Amino acid sequence: MTAQTLAGATAAPPDLERQTYAKVFWRLVPFLMLCYVVAYLDRVNVGFAKLQMAQDLGFSETVFGLGAGIFFLGYFLFEVPSNILMSKVGARIWIARIMITWGLLSAAFLFVKTPTQFYVLRFLLGLAEAGFYPGVILYLTLWYPAHRRAKIVAVFMSAIPVAGIFGNPLSGWIMESFHQVSSLSGWQWMFVIEAVPALVIGLAVLAYLDNNVAEAKWLSPEQKRLLQHEIDLDQAHGSKGPHTVAAVFTDARIWWMAAIYFAFVMGQYALTFWLPTLVKATGVKGNFNIGLLSAIPFLCAIVAMNLFGRSADSKRERRWHLIIPALMGAVGFAVAASFADNTVVSLVFLSLAAAGVLTCAPLFWSLPTAFLSGTAAAAGIAAINSVGNLAGFASPYLIGYLKDLTGSTAIGMYVLAGSLVVGAVLVWLTPKQLVNR
Repeated sequence: MTAQTLAGATAAPPDLERQTYAKVFWRLVPFLMLCYVVAYLDRVNVGFAKLQMAQDLGFSETVFGLGAGIFFLGYFLFEVPSNILMSKVGARIWIARIMITWGLLSAAFLFVKTPTQFYVLRFLLGLAEAGFYPGVILYLTLWYPAHRRAKIVAVFMSAIPVAGIFGNPLSGWIMESFHQVSSLSGWQWMFVIEAVPALVIGLAVLAYLDNNVAEAKWLSPEQKRLLQHEIDLDQAHGSKGPHTVAAVFTDARIWWMAAIYFAFVMGQYALTFWLPTLVKATGVKGNFNIGLLSAIPFLCAIVAMNLFGRSADSKRERRWHLIIPALMGAVGFAVAASFADNTVVSLVFLSLAAAGVLTCAPLFWSLPTAFLSGTAAAAGIAAINSVGNLAGFASPYLIGYLKDLTGSTAIGMYVLAGSLVVGAVLVWLTPKQLVNR
């Protein structure tokens, strides 16, 4: 069906449209959020484990930073193949496979004794989880057109701060309450207990998710037609993007998007991996107290993510809705680094940093999905995410290395602030006609 034909089709009644999208939202988004909360918790709980693990095993800051970051090398290698496979076998089976394998590997951290074992398991965890996040982004393009996507992706990615709000106090409580139970350290119990939800929800995915609109038995025929019409119209607009997997890798816009995402992910993972350490450095005592205070920046991030996402969709403006939070994150990191020994000031500006960097992630995806569609979208989204997520390797390792070198995290945080400014400039240089719709 052509864009002209689609554009000339009769508009759906407003009540039907509103009811249909409300039904899709409540059926899919909370469940996908739950999946991502579990995914993100299993990915970054190593940052909390460090409070005991590094001392128990004698790991330096550099060893920990490398182990935290090496996850993203495995993630990088398998992400594009994973997303292409998902587009062939369907989201239901593939997302379930991802969750079950990463749950098993996360529990296996119980047995880590040496840096090599730590590196290998983090690398394998990256391989296992590769494709989950870009797979969900791709999956949402099958249900939501571009002009609705920023708000939905922002709600979905609220899972990151939710994982921090509940996961940090939970991790701290497990590590204190279960320490030396059955001769295991608290961090060992944390990895085992927090792996269980991934296994349970992975099995639930098989029964709950539908691969696409056509398979959704919970939608009426009229609702299916409405959704498919909007998706077809959206994909017709996506004709200005690459049409084959090979074309994705020769399209300069893909690499431009990857550079922007890299700059933003530098800030995101520095925050999520190192926040407990940064809070502890201000003088806070006790793992549970550190967990509670670490939740505050994530609460601020939830509010900012959803306000910016709603505004971006209502105004159909993408660039400035990314530039402003990126600069917020830069200011937050720079000031927090300058007042690292002051708990109140540090928390206020770490909260600003969290609100900025975590808002950048969901709003970023409204840029490439504005010109990617079809088979190329699976490869394009995965390529951008995999290259951008190499910052997840660089960022924790850089912070750890600079902390060992200087005895402070301040220099690393100034570097992160600079990275966010670079990302904001790259967004500003992106043609607005390419992404504003």
